[in-house]
Amino acid sequence: MPEAPVAAAPPATVARTPILVACLIATFMPAVESTIVATAMPTIVADLGGFGLFSWVFTIYLLTQAVSIPLYGRLADVHGRKGVFFWGAGLFLVGSIASGLAWGMVPLIAFRAIQGLGAGGVQPVAATILGDIYTPAERARVQGMVSSVFGVSAVIGPSLGAFLLTHLSWPVVFWVNVPIGLLAMAMIGLYLHERVQPRTHRLDVAGSLLLLLGAGAVLLALVQGRSIAPAIWWALLGGGLLALIALLLHERSIAEPILPLELWRHRVIASGSLGGGAAGAVMMGVAAFLPAYVQGAMGRSPGAGGLVLGAMSVSWALASIVSGRVMLRSSYRATATIGGIALLAGCVMLLLLTPARGPLFAAAGSFVIGVGMGFCNTTFIVSIQAAVPWRQRGAATSSTMFMRFIGQALGAAGCGAVLNATIRATDPAAARIADRILDPAQRGGIARAEVIEVVDLLARGLHNAYLLATGFAVLALLMSMAIPRRLSPRPASSGG
Repeated sequence: MPEAPVAAAPPATVARTPILVACLIATFMPAVESTIVATAMPTIVADLGGFGLFSWVFTIYLLTQAVSIPLYGRLADVHGRKGVFFWGAGLFLVGSIASGLAWGMVPLIAFRAIQGLGAGGVQPVAATILGDIYTPAERARVQGMVSSVFGVSAVIGPSLGAFLLTHLSWPVVFWVNVPIGLLAMAMIGLYLHERVQPRTHRLDVAGSLLLLLGAGAVLLALVQGRSIAPAIWWALLGGGLLALIALLLHERSIAEPILPLELWRHRVIASGSLGGGAAGAVMMGVAAFLPAYVQGAMGRSPGAGGLVLGAMSVSWALASIVSGRVMLRSSYRATATIGGIALLAGCVMLLLLTPARGPLFAAAGSFVIGVGMGFCNTTFIVSIQAAVPWRQRGAATSSTMFMRFIGQALGAAGCGAVLNATIRATDPAAARIADRILDPAQRGGIARAEVIEVVDLLARGLHNAYLLATGFAVLALLMSMAIPRRLSPRPASSGG
């Protein structure tokens, strides 16, 4: 496949402003979900128990979201974007309502899986719609706005989550997205008018199942680690790897694969997708566990944990807007490299974090990581969408979204596995006390000596988790630098 980006198809509609607003709302919906849930998780664990399953609340959502993204992308290329978006958004709202009704950690994880299956059709299809109706030069600005939504949602999410936990209850955390989702669906229904020529196709059901089984088994082995028998662990890991190998062989032998491997021969798509996955792993490793560090290791309130994540949100939003302008004046490679350097610098700061340094130091590291996310996410999606025509844009957008969420699932699973392994290796009984340490009300009833011991253990476990996040940051930087030189969204260089 040639390196030069190709021309874009004509816009599907001229009502661009209301569609832009609808897509921003749609992007905000699952984005704010992640930040609110991250803030609420210590309270949820304190209520439902199951600290050992902590990371699965994030991992199962991200896994089901990731494996469904390629399927939605293929369907959107065949049937158009509108109906596929409605299906995904509707399923997401059903999962959201059910999650708020969960009576235990296992049911919550099951309902989060439904949420993830729906979310796979929200953000990627919304991003594809915007790729259809804007030129590459315009996408640098528009996708900067879209990426900034993640930052804005992370500003609002922790504060809103803390407010809901203080004045209402944790189930409301899942229900706030219902009116938001209905509004986005209504606006897409009113303003998006597509010209789609139906064609015959075959869904890659076997590929979807192999992807779910392979990724799910590997992640389960990573998260549960020493908590399951060695024979079962090896069976999960071996079976998962065999399923992924079978997936690759299967995808090469069918006409309409769920993961079009030919796209990965394009250097821009391969670099952007892998870089987005690594950046997603960094982000989720921070978002899922930094509030737990602030509440558990530092003994601060849920509000303090939310504010620390809010620092990442503010910088993410600002950097997303700035990155679009930098991209127009430089290149995809230069802009993404700035983001990769910021991700690495922020992770190093978190490696230096100790309970004595306090929330401000944690917020500073979070802020720098937000800068990296703003620059990386915007650059990767704009460069990939400029590299393919309309008929492949859904698949290409889904490819980078798929890797981003697989990365987030790996980040949550990997950091959770490192945390659990550190606790079990030092003091297996500490996991039971950790449930209560995260709740300020219950913390006061624990003997001071036990609190000090568990706090130190949590700090060490989370430090090891951020060591893993640093490795992902290095990978993101390397992938940013692998983007071909001189490509940019300017018409002379992009052509699309």
